[in-house]
Amino acid sequence: MLHQKIELLAPAKDLACGTSAIDHGADAVYIGGPQFGARLAAGNSLADIEQLIRHAHRFRAKVYIALNTIFDDRELALAVQLCHQLYAMGADALIIQDPGLLESELPPIPLHSSTQMDNRTPEKVRFLEEVGFRQVVLARELGLEQIREIRAATTVPLEFFVHGALCVAYSGQCYISEVVAGRSANRGACAQFCRHRFTLRDGRGEVVERDRYLLSLRDLDLSAHLGALIEAGISSFKIEGRLKDEAYVKNVTAYYRQALDRLIDADPKLQRASSGRCSFGFSPDPTRSFNRGQTEYFLTKRRARPAEIRSPKSLGRQLGPVTESRPGAFTLETAEQICNGDGLCFFDPAQGLVGIRVNRAQGKTIYPKDSLLLPVGTLVYRNKDTAFSKLLDQSGQCRTIAIRVTLEEYSEGLRLRIEDEDGLQSETCIRVAKEKARKAGTATALAERQLKKSGGTPFTLAEVRVELRPELFFPAAVFNDLRRRGFARHMEQRLLHYPVEEAAITPNTFPWPAEEVGYRDNILNRKAEAFYRRHGVAHIDRKTLRAAEVEECALMTTRYCLKAQLDRCPHINKKAVQLAEPLVISDNSGSYELGFDCRRCEMTLKAQ
Repeated sequence: MLHQKIELLAPAKDLACGTSAIDHGADAVYIGGPQFGARLAAGNSLADIEQLIRHAHRFRAKVYIALNTIFDDRELALAVQLCHQLYAMGADALIIQDPGLLESELPPIPLHSSTQMDNRTPEKVRFLEEVGFRQVVLARELGLEQIREIRAATTVPLEFFVHGALCVAYSGQCYISEVVAGRSANRGACAQFCRHRFTLRDGRGEVVERDRYLLSLRDLDLSAHLGALIEAGISSFKIEGRLKDEAYVKNVTAYYRQALDRLIDADPKLQRASSGRCSFGFSPDPTRSFNRGQTEYFLTKRRARPAEIRSPKSLGRQLGPVTESRPGAFTLETAEQICNGDGLCFFDPAQGLVGIRVNRAQGKTIYPKDSLLLPVGTLVYRNKDTAFSKLLDQSGQCRTIAIRVTLEEYSEGLRLRIEDEDGLQSETCIRVAKEKARKAGTATALAERQLKKSGGTPFTLAEVRVELRPELFFPAAVFNDLRRRGFARHMEQRLLHYPVEEAAITPNTFPWPAEEVGYRDNILNRKAEAFYRRHGVAHIDRKTLRAAEVEECALMTTRYCLKAQLDRCPHINKKAVQLAEPLVISDNSGSYELGFDCRRCEMTLKAQ
């Protein structure tokens, strides 16, 4: 029976986060290199990346390097050099956006198409497969039916974000930071305009919303739809968060590990993409980590209201309403235990988010550090959970590989044979004098007891067989030494026999699914231009390749609709009072006109 491998892909801001992701169940991690990642603040040294690769490969987990910016001609040569360095140290794949790399002399390392390449149609994904990409990261905005259509038209493994922060624009299609602030999101320097506070005015100049975070989306949570995504064709489930801390990575990775394991264990056609099983000393719960509230985005609904326009900050877990209040204290209706030092928050009557610190908690009665009077009925959230944070701090290696060991004697001493869950075998021998036992059979019981001690190692004993003559005796120290040597040797054998996937790019002329290219295709170097010419684009006008040089360019293109968010969309609410257009949002950087393509259900922002 052919098995479909299901991959849990976790983020790594740094070595510590990447190690924790692997230890808490990730089948793969993605991490930025020393440069050229789409998160400038998440770069890592080659030495740290090499250490992470070695740790991941112990569990046959993979490490993908994010080189998903676009390069100028000088940078492209440096990027190619970096690709060779990463390949030499064992990186499993590169996540890229710039097709100029496909016209370069790359090592035979698998390439994954970043979501920055705007991968949302069957035609685009088929093109990417035909030119050599080994995995494609789909646009976050897709619904289940759209994913099914892409799967039906392609065979390349499909990767999809299932958790974490959302870009309001289609990835790769946001130019407001570049044009307004001179910081290109496609070069890793997004200024996060979507988290700004805006005022919305209608076509008559009247204020509709004032000082609201009108483009700030809640965080994605598709944990309830993992089975449907597998059925639709997704095989890699991606958690956002290359700027998130280690506690977030531990908690969210563990949560999705458990959720995917339940599906895999129930379906014999599914298989984990790496080795080992996890056992956690805490109950994973993403609402206890950084989150702006949850949304399923457009996975099941064509139109949705995914924003939290009151605040772009973390809300955390909802506790419950205030039932009693007096100066300096209030009581909550909640099943949660509140601890001293917890951070709470609530929305005040003006809909601003207010944070408070718990100075003392007695049951459900809270004494905040700063005296304030909360109205009865106020809904309170916890965005800092001190007790849960301590559990995460204490959580280390939760993942182990099942092994079967056999101890036997040979002419000069003892031999330990090990076979792991992947079928890999090793043997370790030590020379040792064979003593006669005072009591027959005692060595067998002692050996079994000592060989089962796997604490502090990545192994767990599924079976121990001892084949010793009953008249022999060996000290416990001999078995301990053999166990340590055997485990170390077996791990080295796992690293030595790690299955390396290679994939050389063979240039071809498969046609680009459009007649032209422009600023939306994010072309910055001559080899990228050559790539599109190879694939059928006859003429490239360089004046159209820079968003800032294109008159009335779309600074953002997004499936998010502000009219739908405010319940002013006539396709959702037939009774809604329509807003006079054009609609304009403004902040301290300028004013931006909103355009609406209701047939595509898309919104654009243009400079006014």
